[in-house]
Amino acid sequence: MLSRRALLRTATATSLTAAVAGPLGAATPPAVAADTYDTLRLTWRDLLLGTGFTPTAEPYAAKLAALGATAADLRTAMTPATGSLWPDLPYADPEPDTDAESYTYSGNLNTSYNRLRTMAEAYAQPGTGLTGNATLRAEILGGLDHLHDQAYNASRARYGNWYNWQIGIPQALLDTDVLLYDHLGAARIAEHGAAVDHFVPDSAVAAYTGTSTGANRVDLCRVLALRGVIGKSSAKLALARDALSPVFPYVTSGDGLHADGSFIQHLHVPYAGSYGAVMLGGLSLLLALLKGSAWEVTDPGRQVVFDSVEKAYAPFLFNGLAMDGVSGRAVSRGVQKADTRRIRQDDHLRGHGIIACVALLARSASAAERARWEGMVKGWIARDRYSPLLSSPALGVAQLSRLKAVNDGTAPATAEPTGHRLFPGMDRAVHRRPGWAAAVSMASNRITYYENGNGENLRAWHSGSGMLYWWGDSFANGQYSDDFWPTVDPYRLPGTTASRKALTDGEGGTWGVTRPDVRWVGGATDGTYAAVGQYLKGLSSTLLAKKSWFFLDDAVVCLGAGIHGRDGTGVESVVDNRNLGASGTHALTVDGTAQPTTPGWNATFTGARWAHLAGHAGYVFPGGATVKALREARTGAWAAINKGAVSDPVTRRYLTLWFDHGTDPTWATYAYVLMPGATAERTSARAADTGWLTILANTNDHQGVRVPSLGFTGVSFWLAGTVGGTGPGAVTASAPASVMLRESGDTATVRVSGPLRDGAVIDLTWHRPVASVSSADPSVQVASTGSALKLRITPGTLGAVHRAVVRLG
Repeated sequence: MLSRRALLRTATATSLTAAVAGPLGAATPPAVAADTYDTLRLTWRDLLLGTGFTPTAEPYAAKLAALGATAADLRTAMTPATGSLWPDLPYADPEPDTDAESYTYSGNLNTSYNRLRTMAEAYAQPGTGLTGNATLRAEILGGLDHLHDQAYNASRARYGNWYNWQIGIPQALLDTDVLLYDHLGAARIAEHGAAVDHFVPDSAVAAYTGTSTGANRVDLCRVLALRGVIGKSSAKLALARDALSPVFPYVTSGDGLHADGSFIQHLHVPYAGSYGAVMLGGLSLLLALLKGSAWEVTDPGRQVVFDSVEKAYAPFLFNGLAMDGVSGRAVSRGVQKADTRRIRQDDHLRGHGIIACVALLARSASAAERARWEGMVKGWIARDRYSPLLSSPALGVAQLSRLKAVNDGTAPATAEPTGHRLFPGMDRAVHRRPGWAAAVSMASNRITYYENGNGENLRAWHSGSGMLYWWGDSFANGQYSDDFWPTVDPYRLPGTTASRKALTDGEGGTWGVTRPDVRWVGGATDGTYAAVGQYLKGLSSTLLAKKSWFFLDDAVVCLGAGIHGRDGTGVESVVDNRNLGASGTHALTVDGTAQPTTPGWNATFTGARWAHLAGHAGYVFPGGATVKALREARTGAWAAINKGAVSDPVTRRYLTLWFDHGTDPTWATYAYVLMPGATAERTSARAADTGWLTILANTNDHQGVRVPSLGFTGVSFWLAGTVGGTGPGAVTASAPASVMLRESGDTATVRVSGPLRDGAVIDLTWHRPVASVSSADPSVQVASTGSALKLRITPGTLGAVHRAVVRLG
């Protein structure tokens, strides 16, 4: 027997269904818009489902068939019971609070609503085999009623993760309501609106703080906007629009977009590739939804979001992938247990999502911006051969239809840019050259070592300890995609210096709370080359180190000094740790001699001058060095680093090169040159060319190099002093600084930053004849020219780079 509430739902829904019933075998067409709210609802429906595609053509046909198969499996498994809608997703919490168990229960409720949303999309889309299926529709509506009556209604209190109640569940619910709107009936619409109002009251966006900032604020505004659309509330729509405004301005600390292109979430975590992507996606949808309506977003601050496409997102996209160094916990997700499709989340799939957001946001941008962005999108589509974008498992039909429309358009594809970008607001740097790209991740008292939380990313302890990522233009694009994170040795991440001291899962605390007590992290760049440095203090360790990278044409010069520890364990600096795939036997050559390819092989090379790993890179050790090498097959599981992931074992082979500084080292050093994509011949030639690189200093006080053929000099002044001796070309700084000098003909550029960010004046002397200063930033005062150049720099507190252009004497 149906309850009075169920009878009311059925009666009102039946009357609506009869009024708008469509032909057999097709989804009921949406009713014609009766007012502006209906127009917005139908716009959102189009944004969810896509338009202008042929369902029988690829890539849509396969996507739609897979969607139908997934929905069929879900409806078969759906078994309504007290406390669950699916047996594998119990949501009734016997002891509701905010502990880990409650997080699981609230997460299961969220997943249940998202499964209903998937079924609703299969009902609404053509070509799924379930299009317009009346039985499926009834099952979805029954599922909505079941979850509402038992869990998500205006009389219940939330438990577990706030996110599920305020963002995850209401977004899935409201999307489902849009897709089935003509069959809901007034009673359901009212009930769903009351539930959303209860869990997401207007006060959720009253203050821009806590969990209502950045990406979370945009998500909350999406909920409020859809609540306004479905409930026909002008006030809700206006609130959603106006509550976006605090997201737009640049920030100088904490969550949001920074003027240098940094994006931070959770106060201390670089997050352009995850939370930043969510923010961009939410804004692209909301701007498209409200465009042309009475609630259009007209705040001029939205230009910051448009500018962010090229300042904050594109720098971290390479051949379609989004770099892991700005993706936080997302790198650990792999294959999630709740994902019935068994899709492995990785850097390429995250990149695909961001690129789809750019394609949609372009529709709300200026004509010039749209043309540039569509060229960028076409370039990414063309270059992502590792994980083709137009068949991406991470994208739905709507996203693919928008991307294909761009790809079929007239905008010429844009090549990957070259150059260097520093992001002092999040301790990151990205370097791009023809043929390769690299990025380094660092940590300071502003930026966390790594973030874990919700049982995710439990062993990325050292990913902020100078991890150096790199990719080739047409090779090694799956280096960090191919089950890297569950199988790599977490104590030997490439580029890092780390203690072998054993750490616990989630060491240091959740949500990026643990940060090193250091300030000197930053660098100087002219947009082509760069000098970058990090004062490193190890996580839960006595380890100290000074690390510098000098990013050049075909190489990165890497120096380490002041490496010191008293943990009672070994300390290592990792030259590289390359993922060779499931069965890779890439040849390693050291000083011209090929080494064994058998897993388990290891060796120590004394006085090694160079090494080459076929299909990857060359490595030069100036002056010779003692280097260790290891081939190993490593087996791990995503579940070991993410409690929501599958436990299936995966094995990958690695080739690791590292400097072993021994147990409790005292002021150890290292030096090497990374040459991505170099041949063995070019690597050998570089090692033989002893005049190519001069190491000016590699001590606990200063690190610096000169490359005469490039006119490049770079110095990390950890302390005040002089680098380069007393002769011509020496550089003196009166305070800690990062300095980059570049000579070309009779001119030179001087770039200086104050990584301590204390605003202290830096007096810089370049012991080199200078005739005059052609131009300088307002922060740079010229003290004298002639036999030496003397500048006084007022660096500010944001780590910015300050510039002077001089004519050489």
